[in-house]
Amino acid sequence: MKHFLLTYTLAPDYLERRPAFRMEHLALAKEAVARGELVLGGPLNPPEEAVLLFAGDDASSVEAFARADPYVVNGIVREWRVREWTTVVGEGAMSPV
Repeated sequence: MKHFLLTYTLAPDYLERRPAFRMEHLALAKEAVARGELVLGGPLNPPEEAVLLFAGDDASSVEAFARADPYVVNGIVREWRVREWTTVVGEGAMSPV
């Protein structure tokens, strides 16, 4: 099982526009959690970026999540990026040392 970080660069008006799409975004996130794909997620403070941790065999489910996310679709997220993360310490680490 690999780990992937999905990072979002948030629009300057993220906080003002978020309420209109938040329930749909959270529903998508909860579905990903139920499938065992999304481990953790949320905005950084201050909310200029957000980070979501995924687990899976490849990045396809992460990319599909981002493309379907109402925050992305509606421009609240200006840019997104998926990176494989080699985890080495902690419960569930991909490559424990």
